[in-house]
Amino acid sequence: MEAYTTSFLQAVLRLREQALFPPAAIVAKQCLLDWIGVSLAARNELIVRPLLDTCAAPGAPHEATLLGLRMKTRAIDAAMINGALGHALDFDDVLRTVGHPSAPVAPVAFALGEAHGSTGAEVLLAFVLGVEAESRIGLLMAQPHYERGGHTTATIGTFGAAMAAGHLLDLDLGQLRHAFGLAGIQAAGLKGVFGTMGKPFQVGKAAQNGLLAALLAQRGFTSDEDTLASPQGFTRAHVDEVDVESSLAERDSPYVRDALFKYHAACYLTHNTIEAARTIRQASGYSVEQIDAVEICVLPRHMTTCNIEAPQTGLECKFSLRMTCAMALLGEDTSDEMLYSEAAAQRHDLIALCKRMTVTPSASGPASRVQVTLNDGRTFTATTDVSIPAEDLAAQQNRVESKFRRLASGTLSPGAIDEIIALVAALELQPDVRSLMRLLHGS
Repeated sequence: MEAYTTSFLQAVLRLREQALFPPAAIVAKQCLLDWIGVSLAARNELIVRPLLDTCAAPGAPHEATLLGLRMKTRAIDAAMINGALGHALDFDDVLRTVGHPSAPVAPVAFALGEAHGSTGAEVLLAFVLGVEAESRIGLLMAQPHYERGGHTTATIGTFGAAMAAGHLLDLDLGQLRHAFGLAGIQAAGLKGVFGTMGKPFQVGKAAQNGLLAALLAQRGFTSDEDTLASPQGFTRAHVDEVDVESSLAERDSPYVRDALFKYHAACYLTHNTIEAARTIRQASGYSVEQIDAVEICVLPRHMTTCNIEAPQTGLECKFSLRMTCAMALLGEDTSDEMLYSEAAAQRHDLIALCKRMTVTPSASGPASRVQVTLNDGRTFTATTDVSIPAEDLAAQQNRVESKFRRLASGTLSPGAIDEIIALVAALELQPDVRSLMRLLHGS
């Protein structure tokens, strides 16, 4: 019987034999543009200096660009630093099967692509293959891994990074099996660090570790060749049961087609609540002083991910259903990453409103419900589900571009921003990805 990891890799690699038609190609390029934007916007985050001082050694080969930082370093270190940058604001894209698909994969595709002078088409396909691999492993392991505390973006993302690197390094099937085995022994990530610098760091490590796994496999390094199914391999160490059928099922389009984008700079699991609160604010005409109580009804898994009751820092605000709901009810711009700060965490109006809130794991289905009760007895309720992939990709392109322009405006000139948008939109036509990376160096 053929080893499962072999069957799995073959299912992913079938995408190499197919032309990447729209809409998957369109969404993949939207993911990459969005990831570039959130990475550039994170250039002044507190995680940056320690990472540069520790991991971007002076004198290292100038193989790959650190986005917006006017520096280059080794590709393997650029993958880690850019991977952490891309997740630092928690403003990056989302995919139901894995968490945040681009953060561990895009930095590898770009770093290795730049180091090797790869074409835009090669980088784009590497990214799509990486997202496909992590998505299918997400289906294999289903929800229990996440519920036990595994940060799937980091753990499963390591395999996505290895797959993207494996494509650009032209690894054969045997080498990819070893690369996956090496990815499995490095894959790590815990939800317990949500709200701290550890969260983006472990995503950066996923990118770096996946690239390292592929580089070692290229050089004959061996590992468990069936880590996705062996009795003491990666998946069996993390979950009791696996869903082989779902992970190997054929699809009409790659999984990247289902990617979702964040238009609020907070944990994605707060977005239903934010949107519901915004709907109530826009439709109800109340004053904040009239609010007597707010009930937030969410899925049970939200309770262990983004339910920090009294956040003290900007990062903790991003993982607080109460705080993000309060911001929305008060009319704050929740798309502004600068809103999530220690100053916001200490604001008396936000704190007072949070104290009038309850969060219950009582939602039925993926939607969240917010109910606002006023002191005169009136109630207003809104239910929202942001987990449905967009059908209107032109409208989505406009929203992603608008977000990118805002995020990149502090780093790049308007002309450079326009050029980057155009290059990414036609990425598959670029003869050398280095032309794009030169624009991302920073000014």
